[in-house]
Amino acid sequence: MHWPVHEGMMCRQLFLNLNLRYWLSMRLLSLLAAIAMIASPACAGETPWQEVAPGVKLRLISSGQVKANGTTLVGLEIDMPETSKTYWRVPGDTGLLTELDFVGSSGVLGHQVLWPYPTRHETLDYLDYAYFGPTVLPIEVTVAPGAPRLELGALLGVCSDVCVPAQAHFSLPLHDAEPDRPNGLRIRQALAMAPIEWHGNPQPIGNVELRRDAVMLAVHVSDPAIDPASLIAATPSGEPLFGTPQKSPEPNLVLIPILGKSDEIDLENQAVQLTFLTGLGAFEVTRTIRVPTAE
Repeated sequence: MHWPVHEGMMCRQLFLNLNLRYWLSMRLLSLLAAIAMIASPACAGETPWQEVAPGVKLRLISSGQVKANGTTLVGLEIDMPETSKTYWRVPGDTGLLTELDFVGSSGVLGHQVLWPYPTRHETLDYLDYAYFGPTVLPIEVTVAPGAPRLELGALLGVCSDVCVPAQAHFSLPLHDAEPDRPNGLRIRQALAMAPIEWHGNPQPIGNVELRRDAVMLAVHVSDPAIDPASLIAATPSGEPLFGTPQKSPEPNLVLIPILGKSDEIDLENQAVQLTFLTGLGAFEVTRTIRVPTAE
């Protein structure tokens, strides 16, 4: 499964062209989804599967339970072959951004996608951050009291031999009479791979410095439990793209290349989120990029 960069760029352009058509057709999709539910109602805690590409299906699953703090968990479940992939919140060089639309929902006050730690998919031509095979994307939804109902439009990239912008619409109540334990378990299993913020001391990562001469970030790693190769750096905007970590001859230092557009973005004093793996799971910290005074 190797695609040249220009194919990825073509997929991205196709995705953008279809994006406008998708949002314009959202109300029609909502109506069709409602009709489909009447003809074949969803089970508690899940919608029917929707085929969005050959061998690829999507559905929405729910824990069926609203917590005392007004939040509940749902998951966008993707059934696809191990050779197919979709993308992390920072898709990479050729990946397609996942977009979720909650227009038409009732009693939904907010949401947050809790992205599981991705696979770094790197070839000689490109670097993507992706999920391969069956995947669940957990979403924490904040709801108002009553009977909240989620209307979710999803647009995401699915790639195997070719890239397809896949779209679907789901409608699902968020508060069932009883929790949906099987689907709640699926969501929690995916949630276990979502990075959590590192609290307390000692901190595992120290300063992050911008080395303009080498076009790299220098990350000071103080915790030996961190797998340096697992470090993923990302700004809030996702740009520029940062590459695969490299070992430094200096002790406790990891170098992360800055890929593309680095001359167009001033990274000094910008926030960068560092995601990494330890023996206890995935964690993340946020640091401010500094420039050494010697520069």
